[in-house]
Amino acid sequence: MDNNKIRIVMLCVNGQSSRIMFNDLATYANVECVIIEEKPSSILMIQRRVKNLGMIKTSGQLLFLIINKLLAKTSQNRIKQLISNYGLNDESFPNDLIRNVASINSEEVISLLKSINPDAVVVNGTRIISKSVLSSVDAPFINTHMGITPRYRGVHGGYWALANGDSDNCGVTVHLVDPGIDTGGVLYQDTIHTDNCDNFNTYPIHQIAKGIQLMKAALNDVKEKRVNVKQGVFPSQLWYHPTIFEYVKHWIQKGVR
Repeated sequence: MDNNKIRIVMLCVNGQSSRIMFNDLATYANVECVIIEEKPSSILMIQRRVKNLGMIKTSGQLLFLIINKLLAKTSQNRIKQLISNYGLNDESFPNDLIRNVASINSEEVISLLKSINPDAVVVNGTRIISKSVLSSVDAPFINTHMGITPRYRGVHGGYWALANGDSDNCGVTVHLVDPGIDTGGVLYQDTIHTDNCDNFNTYPIHQIAKGIQLMKAALNDVKEKRVNVKQGVFPSQLWYHPTIFEYVKHWIQKGVR
């Protein structure tokens, strides 16, 4: 352990962006523990969406998610190319650092955080974090969001910016975490640049590559005790998965895949 490096804990899911973030931060910080949350129940998530969005919209989203699994396979070569071009690393987490939990909001997580007492907690891809977890340690919880907030809160902010003809706000945000959905104070934001080879499944690679650098800047601010919340981009709006009908419309009308 390098005593001059900031000590962090990661709260994440075992996804590609989390692994990429970890492997880069591991060269910059002392990662004390990687707390990995199990994937929430698909049935409960669908029920929640039906309640919030209605059956028709939820059905359209599910159709898109099913078809996108096939589209994602055709994007693998481009994803590999981008990972190589950006010098990213998608290797697995070291087993000795992993702690698997059913929920990021469990008492087990609170106990782990209190025992480690990190300088900062890096969040990636988890469900909404409860107030009890956020207040369990005197350390900032910092998230990388795949969109410019608060204009593109929720999911797939890069895609929605392009679909809206808002390429100036196609980017990534590193922000403090609060109990809301991507409503925490903005620390850093930047835009990404895509080309005709990119699509729904490759935008996040551009975003995580840029987000890593923003996260390092935020962690350095924590280390130097100079964290400064910045103005985000308004208006604030919450975005969801596109329906298959929305996706096809934007592809045909605007060439946004």
